Amino acid sequence: MIFRRAAAQPTPLEGVDVVLADLDGVVYAGPGALPHAVDSLNRAQNEGRTLGYITNNASRTDASVAEHLSSLGLRVAPSDVTTSPQAAMRLMKDLVPAGATLLVIGGEGLVVEVERAGFAATRSADDNPAAVVQGFAPEVGWAQLAEAAYALATPPEEGGIPWVATNTDWTIPQARGIAPGNGTLVSAVHTAVGRLATIAGKPERPIFDEAIARTGAQSPLFIGDRLDTDIQGAKTAEMRSLLVLTGIDRPKQVLAAPPTQRPDYIVEDLRQLFEPYPATVVKGERTRVGDAVVEIDGVDLRIVSEGRPIDLLRAGAAAIWNSGRAIFGFRVPPQLYADPFRVR
Repeated sequence: MIFRRAAAQPTPLEGVDVVLADLDGVVYAGPGALPHAVDSLNRAQNEGRTLGYITNNASRTDASVAEHLSSLGLRVAPSDVTTSPQAAMRLMKDLVPAGATLLVIGGEGLVVEVERAGFAATRSADDNPAAVVQGFAPEVGWAQLAEAAYALATPPEEGGIPWVATNTDWTIPQARGIAPGNGTLVSAVHTAVGRLATIAGKPERPIFDEAIARTGAQSPLFIGDRLDTDIQGAKTAEMRSLLVLTGIDRPKQVLAAPPTQRPDYIVEDLRQLFEPYPATVVKGERTRVGDAVVEIDGVDLRIVSEGRPIDLLRAGAAAIWNSGRAIFGFRVPPQLYADPFRVR
């Protein structure tokens, strides 16, 4: 029998010089910190690693984000925070002349970055803007979306102006639950004008490039809670990624993740940044992680040994991912997609 061992670092932080973390669902949900997040990030910083924060939320400035994080007990300066509006301005500088007027669909965080980049901000399509930049803010409503549609009525191939969206997250976690995100607002404009926006934030590369430039990272680790934005974005930016199960995506999504959205590490919470990460051991049709063992038997994925819940999820995911088959090609036992990890 041939054994194949996956190379595993002692901990997810081994060899990492900069830890880059998403915010919503990783550090906090709503105004409050998630369990163990602040203590774990402070420990990483105390052990000599640089911390940086990346957020697709365009409603706040880097300074207000830093103030919020500081109030939770983290040591953060505005320069440690990379926002999707900053990434949008990185793109916009290549699309329109310096000092041009931009139609802003969004909140203060977006307006501040537009003006910081040397552009003029307007709220009206009647001001003949050179481009539209769109980002999330709770106050965005029909009137702002209509202005975007008016400004973008001419197709690009007929000389229409550029349209940059800070991000297209479909949802955003809040203290009361999951709420619609910027993707729903961008989709509304898309439906009206029949064209697509250029995306600056996760999962696209500009926001990661901006964070690397700010932190000088050589060997970063990105921590996120969403597969389709955080993990896919980190893979696009060619950096290691860690999925923490304190936010949006749950075990079902992990097991079904396509190759572009598979993290290097899966953890329950950020305390496991400091735990030895168990190797994935494959022997024939069996996959073992720690004491958890699963086996592929035709269309059945069987649990041979449960072990710790997190190791069982890691083993099940590895078995499905390494099989070359999609999850709908298996009968998966309920224990594998049970969710004992959800923050209560």
